[in-house]
Amino acid sequence: MIYKESDHVRLSEDESAVVFLDQSALPLKREFIETDDLKRMYDAIYLLEVRGAPCIGIFAGYCTFVRARALAQKFGQDKNSWLEELSKETKYLNSSRPTAVNLSYAIDRMMKKASSLTGEDVPVEGIVSALRDEAVKIHEEDISMCLKIAEYGLSLIKDGFGILTHCNAGPLATSRYGTALGPILLGHERGVILRVFADETRPLLQGARLTSYELDQAGVDVTLICDNMASMVMKQGKIDCCFVGCDRVAANGDTANKIGTSQVAIMAKHYGIPFYVLGPVSSIDINCKSGDDIVIEERDPDEIRSKFYANPMAPASVKCYNPAFDVTDHELISAIITDRGILYPPFTESIGSIL
Repeated sequence: MIYKESDHVRLSEDESAVVFLDQSALPLKREFIETDDLKRMYDAIYLLEVRGAPCIGIFAGYCTFVRARALAQKFGQDKNSWLEELSKETKYLNSSRPTAVNLSYAIDRMMKKASSLTGEDVPVEGIVSALRDEAVKIHEEDISMCLKIAEYGLSLIKDGFGILTHCNAGPLATSRYGTALGPILLGHERGVILRVFADETRPLLQGARLTSYELDQAGVDVTLICDNMASMVMKQGKIDCCFVGCDRVAANGDTANKIGTSQVAIMAKHYGIPFYVLGPVSSIDINCKSGDDIVIEERDPDEIRSKFYANPMAPASVKCYNPAFDVTDHELISAIITDRGILYPPFTESIGSIL
């Protein structure tokens, strides 16, 4: 069996709302939430109920359509007022997670479609229909991209490999096979024997709650480890390569991913282990020259102090620093595996060649 999720973000049956699987409740509870409310959409992203850069992009596409449909009922055929209000709403939605480029990519794509048709002899309902098609296309493209990434990534691993993962970049974070987990799931489907060591990924435990859940459901040999055990399993020779996802890739190859990714890359470099970043071309921000230009989101200190604990594990008065992401220097990355091929250093050249 392979664990594939392609409907954890979708439109409701009457297409008036977005339906999403609350990832923050996994693995204890599998709960779908339906909403047409802009604030609730914002919260779904901010609270990590919808998470994973590609998944956020898919969600944003559907949210834009749902809000466009609702605003059409309010403004009728007043296209300029409709577009102005939709622009305000999508800017608000875009502010929910500043680091993941897929969010802004999907919203920009939807708004460009809306703007291109507003000046033409197309009624508002016709533009809304076009936005629905565009949102579906974003979703379908992601499914196709994930399969291509999985195929390219699978070419780099062999039967019996031990693979270290960090955070979650499987089907839940994207669609179908996922990005970083794609080669593992596809390989397992084809009978390749793999052993996965999944970092728990503090402080939100995406590795423990989501990656181990997905791989276990698929029947993959997965071992959960604490983040500070990664060096030990590398030293013991249990790791042949590292697979991680990405939220934003700069033009020089610097990559923003879940906090802790950079230290995994540093350790992999020390032990001579290949460190691979996997993600769609849409995660590459050609306008971002280096990792220094990537905005790093800082989150609620209570995620460190008390989240997932029955009682707080630190004094209420203690200061906490809680960046959600870090940036892995391009010199630590062996290759970036995309839906258009495997990119090798120097990344300024290989990224430029596909863009």
